[in-house]
Amino acid sequence: MAFGGNFKNIHLAFVAYWGIVLFGYDTGIAGGVVSQPYFKQEFGLLNPDGTTNQKRANEVSSNVVSVLQAGAFFGALGSAPVSSKLGRRWTLIVFTLVFSIGAILATVAKDKHHGLQLIYAGRVISGFGIGGISAVAPAYVSECSPKEVRGRITGLFQIMVAIGVMLSYFINYGVGIHIHSGPNVWRIPFGFQLVPAGIMFFGLFTVKESPRWLASVGRNDEALYNLAYLRSQFTHSESVVHEMAEIEAQIEEERAARQGLGVKEAFFGKGNFIRFVIAFVIFLLQQWGGQNSVGYYAPQIFSSIGYTGTKNSLLASGIYGVVKVVATSIFVFFFVETLGRRISLIVSSLGMGILFFIIGAILKTHPVSADNPPSSPPPASKAMAAMLYIYVCFYSMGWGPIPWVYVSDIFPTRTRNYGLSVASASQWLWNFVVSKVTPDMISDLGYKIFLMFATVNVGAMGLFSFLIPETKGRSLEEMDVIFGAISADERAAHIAAQERGTSIPHAAVFMPFTPNRFSTALDHDRNDARSSRSVNAKA
Repeated sequence: MAFGGNFKNIHLAFVAYWGIVLFGYDTGIAGGVVSQPYFKQEFGLLNPDGTTNQKRANEVSSNVVSVLQAGAFFGALGSAPVSSKLGRRWTLIVFTLVFSIGAILATVAKDKHHGLQLIYAGRVISGFGIGGISAVAPAYVSECSPKEVRGRITGLFQIMVAIGVMLSYFINYGVGIHIHSGPNVWRIPFGFQLVPAGIMFFGLFTVKESPRWLASVGRNDEALYNLAYLRSQFTHSESVVHEMAEIEAQIEEERAARQGLGVKEAFFGKGNFIRFVIAFVIFLLQQWGGQNSVGYYAPQIFSSIGYTGTKNSLLASGIYGVVKVVATSIFVFFFVETLGRRISLIVSSLGMGILFFIIGAILKTHPVSADNPPSSPPPASKAMAAMLYIYVCFYSMGWGPIPWVYVSDIFPTRTRNYGLSVASASQWLWNFVVSKVTPDMISDLGYKIFLMFATVNVGAMGLFSFLIPETKGRSLEEMDVIFGAISADERAAHIAAQERGTSIPHAAVFMPFTPNRFSTALDHDRNDARSSRSVNAKA
């Protein structure tokens, strides 16, 4: 593919995934804001003697973090009908506006009497927007990307998440160092999220709608136009015609076989149910693997292993964010299409599990004293921090980016919006559960929390990775064959028939092309193809 084609796809992913920067930023910012001394003082999280009321602090911390996930759960579920009706691009525009309303509410909170209520309300509304964006953006990018680089481009999702998390850590660190009192302690972190929201909102007006969605609603001429634009080729290019034929063949055979089945067809149609099971379970395991507990409550996690004090814990969290961005970027750009999905998940889960076992063992043998914390982290704490930095490298090469890539791979166009909605809803549901219980687990379990995560990584995530099929290098239209919805021979016959029906006159031009002449020839040949299939079916 020409450089221009890749550039257009990267530009589209870059624009769509600014919403994913919001995803990462919003999930990382809350733990740091709540850990700030002035926030604790202003919202009644301190005892009369000035020490932290741990029970109250855990409650507010878990609420501020988890209400975002609660809103996102419903946003992800609600995105399916909206995306099906409006298309991917306009759906993202709508959810970006919803997110911005919530961000404004959280930012304007200023007094202890109603401030928490405004923050909670803003986080719920922002979460609704984030949930919709997280469900639609991967489908949009995946549907527009060529299969040769789809995994790499779709994997930008996790890079943008990592960038968002890193930004949140350093914003909190800067506020903690330079602003010690006043509402700006939370207004600056919450207000900054409007920057990527604005970039995404205006950027969405510079990109094209998904060709696959356009074809699924009968707007085939626009679909061909957009497909040729994204590939930087002519509309009569052989590769564009073949890819368009694949898209139309899949949509046509799905309509013929499953017309009128609705939600039942989406979830229980042939070859579909197992895909929904995979989409649900893969994110259940991802959330319980430990990364989000570390990511959401990084300052608290680093404090628990000996990085006491606001400066030490926030700086250690910031370094963690940098390592995550670098590791994720290296894997997505150089290894995701080389190693494949399964082997990446297997190596990632085993590496993370082993490192969590090591951290748990060190913390057991070298416990951190909460009563007399050292002025600087002891050697054991530095060793555990190093293990966490290595751990996030293993996470970034597998269970960070791959679940989104994999789920975007496996669903056909007809059920893609439902599949991505279920996957995103599962991600946010378990996100909510984990974020709600993590503060208490850190306080109550101590070193055992790391042993628990280690067991999940090795025992559950490793086994799951062995059982799922490989999707590297396969087109979206081939997934029906992999999951048994149609045989390979049937699919090949349909593609051949569709190619005969999409021959385009040599007079066709690149931009613009003549849609009416193309449609007339296409409809004539399609009717012939349908008639032949109808005769065969009747016979």
